[in-house]
Amino acid sequence: MNWYKKLNEYFPIEEMKSKEHMEMLLKEKSDVYYKDEGRHHVLMYAAFDTFLFIDYLYVSSQSRGQGLGHQLIEKLKQKEKPIILEVEPIDYQDTDSQKRLRFYQREGFTHAQSIGYSRRSLATNEESQLEILYWSPNDEDEETIYKQMRKMYEDIHTYKDEEIYGQAYQSAEEVLSYDEEREADDIFNTLKEKA
Repeated sequence: MNWYKKLNEYFPIEEMKSKEHMEMLLKEKSDVYYKDEGRHHVLMYAAFDTFLFIDYLYVSSQSRGQGLGHQLIEKLKQKEKPIILEVEPIDYQDTDSQKRLRFYQREGFTHAQSIGYSRRSLATNEESQLEILYWSPNDEDEETIYKQMRKMYEDIHTYKDEEIYGQAYQSAEEVLSYDEEREADDIFNTLKEKA
């Protein structure tokens, strides 16, 4: 099974980039956007000067619990830069969403509570809320993470969007917000309470 099919079967349609979009990023932004693929995993990520962004991380169900996800994250941590990613809020009917969050919690990620993230999917035209998780070797503050997210959004998510999809994604200003007073429940605490 090819790498795109694995990602497409695992991630919700509203979170998926088209294959054309990802192939274009791999080709035209080959100094920033990378694919790490093996028999049981696909990792798509962007490596910027000051941070890394995990776009997609897929580990096959046959190899879960064998430390493969941990090894992939450790490989990224060795680059000594903050690592940022987007996750769906906890869905208590979806055990995968809970397992995913527990995995990132074990890996030392923090939930960015000051950053709001809501975007409309071009595939479904539905609004979806996502949460931002980050790991930082140097204790970056959430405002720094927010600025890095904006850069990633503009350079990766909206790259040639009109050319690829026939319409533009929302602007970073519409999608991302930063508010130190934001009343966000820490998803990791919520996860513990429901356990």
